[in-house]
Amino acid sequence: MENINGDSSHHVNEYEAHTDLTAINTSPLLDGSHLEYEDYASATFEHLHKHPELSFQEYNTRKFIAQELRDFGYTDIETDVGGGSVIARYVGSQPGPTIAFRADMDALPIQEQTNLPYKSLVDGVMHACGHDAHTSILLTTAKYFIESGVDIKGTIVFLFQHAEEVKPGGARSVVASGALDDVDKIFGLHVSGHEQFNGHINYRYGLATANSDTFYVKVHGKGGHAAAPHRAVDATLVTAYIIQQLQSVMSRHKNPMDAGVLTIGNFHAGSGAANVISDLAEINGTIRSYNPALRARAKQDLISLAEDIAQAHGAAAEVDFIDGYPALYNHPAETQTAVDVFAARFGEDHLKETPPSMGGEDFAFYVEKIPGSFYYLPAGAHPKGENYPHHHPKFEIDQQVLMLGVETTLTLMSHYLVESEVGAYVTNGKSHK
Repeated sequence: MENINGDSSHHVNEYEAHTDLTAINTSPLLDGSHLEYEDYASATFEHLHKHPELSFQEYNTRKFIAQELRDFGYTDIETDVGGGSVIARYVGSQPGPTIAFRADMDALPIQEQTNLPYKSLVDGVMHACGHDAHTSILLTTAKYFIESGVDIKGTIVFLFQHAEEVKPGGARSVVASGALDDVDKIFGLHVSGHEQFNGHINYRYGLATANSDTFYVKVHGKGGHAAAPHRAVDATLVTAYIIQQLQSVMSRHKNPMDAGVLTIGNFHAGSGAANVISDLAEINGTIRSYNPALRARAKQDLISLAEDIAQAHGAAAEVDFIDGYPALYNHPAETQTAVDVFAARFGEDHLKETPPSMGGEDFAFYVEKIPGSFYYLPAGAHPKGENYPHHHPKFEIDQQVLMLGVETTLTLMSHYLVESEVGAYVTNGKSHK
């Protein structure tokens, strides 16, 4: 992975802000006026929650975002970046860094089971990961910023990304489009529905989420009558052997000091008849890891085990392995900056370093190319122990997190881009006024 163990990219030492962090609270973007936008944030969140759209199908969501941005007064808007993302830019009156802020917008194929008055109106589709909150936060920030009239030194990029939930993901294609080639730093956030809202900010230096790969295995046998298994090749039984042995990929093939997990998510075989031996069985699952060498070996071992076990039993295995999201690496300098300005704004007691997660996040593609950081906001709507995790049909957030998200974004903007706050910035080691 780029920029983890080797030298930093050319971006890293550019535009590092030099400022008295205690002055962050005097930024004109943080004078309290943003709190007047709470109703807009809530209304936007509820609209998006009621009208979720699946990954790569966010047509109405994209139209809504683009129209809102136009109504706010933005003129530099791209509406099909990388096949489905929306980007708005605002260029300040003076030169400076280009800072991007990203929100994802897609929903999940889940039937909502909450009793919220704004529950999903789309059968079988739900915002169960907080992407409606992320989009609401960034739209509210964009609205407040342009209406505030505050000038900046540099450029803001508001990135509304499609298809975070489904591989290959939207971030990969956004990066490939070149739309972010001029961006110096990028930041993103994620609400954490399983943790009760407490006004805190969770951060992580270095590796934060895992490599996330997906596999599909089809086992082709020979069908027959259940009473005559000797005349058939039982695809169901062969696949069961494969499932059992795949667990050795992580339990016996990897160094126990390396984090890794292999999970089978689905197993399908047969037509429903009790007296038929199936000629086809299918499984799919995911492999999570941090170590690039483990990632490569796990892929090789999975393919070899599936094919060899099937062959040993007279069947054939067809493996489709999808290289998914890389591990998300929070750059130390940008993470430290975020921690420092958040501490100055919210207080050190409102920040907590969080352990790494085996979850996957395609924001990782951005920070492979651009220095940046990704942080988390506890957002659960209920007392501890009553909150549901991401991707659960009863997932629910406390809407107080929306304005916290807006304020964290404005804090970073103030630090890097507001002239009265940042003062001098550095380009390739030279100070500019």
